Amino acid sequence: MTRTVLLIQCPDKKGIVARVSEFIFRHECNILTSDQHTTDPEGGRYFMRIVFALEEDKVSRETFEQDWARVAEELGAKWSIHYATETPRVGILVSKQDHCLFDLLYRHRSGEFSVQIPLVISNHEDCRDLVDRYGIPFHYVPVTPETKLKAEQQVLDLVQESTDFLVLARYMRILSDGFLAAYKKDILNIHHSFLPSFKGADPYRQAYDRGVKIIGATAHFVTPALDEGPIIEQMVERVYYKDTVDDLKRKGRNLEKLALANAIHAYLDHRIIRDAQRTIVFQ
Repeated sequence: MTRTVLLIQCPDKKGIVARVSEFIFRHECNILTSDQHTTDPEGGRYFMRIVFALEEDKVSRETFEQDWARVAEELGAKWSIHYATETPRVGILVSKQDHCLFDLLYRHRSGEFSVQIPLVISNHEDCRDLVDRYGIPFHYVPVTPETKLKAEQQVLDLVQESTDFLVLARYMRILSDGFLAAYKKDILNIHHSFLPSFKGADPYRQAYDRGVKIIGATAHFVTPALDEGPIIEQMVERVYYKDTVDDLKRKGRNLEKLALANAIHAYLDHRIIRDAQRTIVFQ
């Protein structure tokens, strides 16, 4: 049996749960968990994550997906299906700061993240020794304003066929609209502030100058609009009057690591459905 996750979003109406459950039953699958959410039972948008065991000796993936596509068309549904036997490949981009990268590499080695990491790319050499210790190929791709397009093409050539999604683990370069359009796959980013507050450079100094009482970190999808992508996870911590900018940065680094890890967990578990500028993240 293959653990399978089906993600669905469609206009809400009566009978969706019954229709989906009946379909899965007819294809000799056993439902393991099911979660639903609607924005409004009267004309709202409906979201569903259903996990089931697919007996491939009875029903092939191809047959299941072909049959389901017809039902999804009846429901007007967008959908995606994911099998536990598939191990995604994630490419990591990083600059000088290594705290998020170190955390991801450790979680990968410990088996917490069931992924392949075919490469790490950086616009600086600072993290090479760390990545080498984990036996992962490290690629140095320097970027200047004059070489940005050429450097992005080099990165694209490295990741286009070798990865299924990317993680920006404090990669301090803005990816162009052209890169995003060419890559076409999901990119997750960790931003060192509680978005939408304190965007741009040095957010902890901005927060300190404003005398905030809470700081945060935000993991989100990357879109052409800078720091405006759908939010996946946010973490916060209290700020006290004696805290310096360095204290805020120290607290922030811990928040960044945890928020990014939680977002990647949700992504790998297929618990996220994107809805325009929002996300539905099932628990």
